[in-house]
Amino acid sequence: MKNNLLFDFIADKEKNTLTIKREFAAGRQLVWDCHTKAELLNQWFAPKPLKTKTKHMDFREGGYWLYAMIDPQGPEYWGRTEYTKITPIESYETLDAFSDETGAINPDLPRAQWVVTFTPTGNDKTLVQTVVTYKSLEALETVLNMGMQEGMMSTLERLDDLLLTLTK
Repeated sequence: MKNNLLFDFIADKEKNTLTIKREFAAGRQLVWDCHTKAELLNQWFAPKPLKTKTKHMDFREGGYWLYAMIDPQGPEYWGRTEYTKITPIESYETLDAFSDETGAINPDLPRAQWVVTFTPTGNDKTLVQTVVTYKSLEALETVLNMGMQEGMMSTLERLDDLLLTLTK
């Protein structure tokens, strides 16, 4: 972890939630922009060695983001994030799902509600807390078994790298 920044990943199997707390060495506005603008999301939102491409982005309540994580060997893993509530620079809430390239939700994989908050922590750092709620323990265990923790660690390290280039 760069600069000894906070990283917590807590799976609560009684509440069917994941709580991810991660501190970044950048101001809240820049960290917010990296989470809400397709041209920035495309640069970090996938674990290595995958790349991200946005097909559709409409960051507003009622809008959605349709994107693919692309494996270097060719497979594409599609996701659809529907924005349900936005409080600019402070938080947003989504319904997240696996989908196909048209945005049709895959009913065989878990959907989740995400609540993402952005809190300045001083010294031009920002704490991002993400609480992901699943409908069942089975759904939570499915994403954990798919490598959610390792994937999030790798993905957030990529955001660290991007923020380093953007703050120079």
